[in-house]
Amino acid sequence: MKIQQKTIIGWREWIHLPELLSSKIKAKIDTGARTSAIHAEDIKFIVKNKTKYVRFKILPSQGSDKKSQVVELELIEKRKVRSSVGTETIRPVVKTLLQIGEHQLEIEMTLVNRDIMGFRMLIGRQALKGPFLVDPQKSFLVSKELNKV
Repeated sequence: MKIQQKTIIGWREWIHLPELLSSKIKAKIDTGARTSAIHAEDIKFIVKNKTKYVRFKILPSQGSDKKSQVVELELIEKRKVRSSVGTETIRPVVKTLLQIGEHQLEIEMTLVNRDIMGFRMLIGRQALKGPFLVDPQKSFLVSKELNKV
């Protein structure tokens, strides 16, 4: 059996969404969640040239709207998602690039209000498949220089 080299990440990391934001976001790495999710506000569905899009505001900093940005992405689908407290909701799903450390990959993420949660972004296990192993006792293993942002 051939063992691939994996990047070890902590239970929380600074990540970058290069297609959406210039600033970094502190994200919780959650192997219990299937799909990634990001805090979004003012979600609006629009149609351009017969293609469905979703326009929303991202607020990357917890408790602040200083670096907020309005972005627009193609709507992949609306998906039923069960939250950590067991509530089912229908959420819009979009695709974007995620950068963790030196790795950049395309992920699906749902849009949801995460105001009551401790992190603006949650990285689920679908996004973690492949290059990552998670060390639940460590934080910011691939983004130590960014944790002061």
